[in-house]
Amino acid sequence: MRVHANQNVIFDEVSFPPCCFVHLKHFAIIHAESEEEDDNEMEVEDQGSKEAEKPNVINFDTSLPTSHVYLGSDMEEFHGRTVHDDDSCQVIPVLPHVMVMLIPGQTLPLQLFRPQEVSMVRNLIQKDRTFAVLAYRIQQAKVQILPERVLPSTMSAVQLQSLSRCHIFPSSKPTAWQDRAIHQWWQKYQKRKFHCASLTSWPPWLYSLYDAETLMERVKRQLHEWDENLKDESLPTNPIDFSYRVAACLPIDDALRIQLLKIGSAVQRLRCELDIMNKCTSLCCKQCQDTEITTKNEIFSLSLCGPMAAYVNPHGYIHETLTVYKACNLNLSGRPSTEHSWFPGYAWTIAQCRICANHMGWKFTATKKDMSPQKFWGLTRSALLPRIPETEEDSGHDRSPLLCL
Repeated sequence: MRVHANQNVIFDEVSFPPCCFVHLKHFAIIHAESEEEDDNEMEVEDQGSKEAEKPNVINFDTSLPTSHVYLGSDMEEFHGRTVHDDDSCQVIPVLPHVMVMLIPGQTLPLQLFRPQEVSMVRNLIQKDRTFAVLAYRIQQAKVQILPERVLPSTMSAVQLQSLSRCHIFPSSKPTAWQDRAIHQWWQKYQKRKFHCASLTSWPPWLYSLYDAETLMERVKRQLHEWDENLKDESLPTNPIDFSYRVAACLPIDDALRIQLLKIGSAVQRLRCELDIMNKCTSLCCKQCQDTEITTKNEIFSLSLCGPMAAYVNPHGYIHETLTVYKACNLNLSGRPSTEHSWFPGYAWTIAQCRICANHMGWKFTATKKDMSPQKFWGLTRSALLPRIPETEEDSGHDRSPLLCL
């Protein structure tokens, strides 16, 4: 089945990690068939990963991974969610065997096998379609739903509405770029956006650091480097939804993801995401910590969700998979297989860390010569550790660096 996350919940106890409430959006139950594993496995070191060149054109249908066609064609969609009253107490059923830290707006594919879980989800469809998944295995916790704080415009304190020449401030970039007049108006608006800063003791560039529209444009430039075919119209125009969309595709570990989930402001969340994009130079094996697997320059998008999305394997395990052109320090285990491939038309081969043999993801190779790219890597987020250079303040502390707030 496929479900959709809409709000996050942070545990109030320090010793407990966060999790996310998940509201059912799409649902399908797949009856798994027992499969025999191939005993004839071979393990070889991949030699062509560094020599591979980036393709000029990607002709793969990026809508296939997001539709999760590998789950089958006999799926039935269900929509809707339940909004509970403020200060109300709710008893929410939990899927205890699903371990994932969700981001609001993220699509979560599931394969359920246990009769109790299947029965529970069937009953939820007829009721409020609300259930929870846990980030870690716990027995009891106090939870707190964090409010989303909407900060006013950076110039609101010095702008008088009665004297302002422009009484309507756009919330997003105009979509009709064919209209030359609108394009010129938008450029003029951007130039005059911080003109009132001259009335204060702070320069205009300082206000731009905390302006939602400016931050979104800076993040979009980074996203376009990952996906040249990305269209701005496909991205949320609301800063809150946009910030969560970006957070869901960042290849960060759970410690950094917790920091983003704790932030209750889209502006501050966007600032942290920009900090991650600028500071993160490479991704290493989480178990080895020093073994470099890939760099951020190799990240690209092969899905409408962005460079990283959640997929489920035939055994029900969920992997948030990051697509990259090149990877290093990996050994291949087993033979290529097209069965249950998350990217139709590509065969997958298990990839392990060359140093510690930790499972890092898969190498995907095209089954047809006319497909582009001919090969790429899908790395699971749970096995990656972002390499962020430590500052003098962070040195000596055994913790993830606190990002820009």
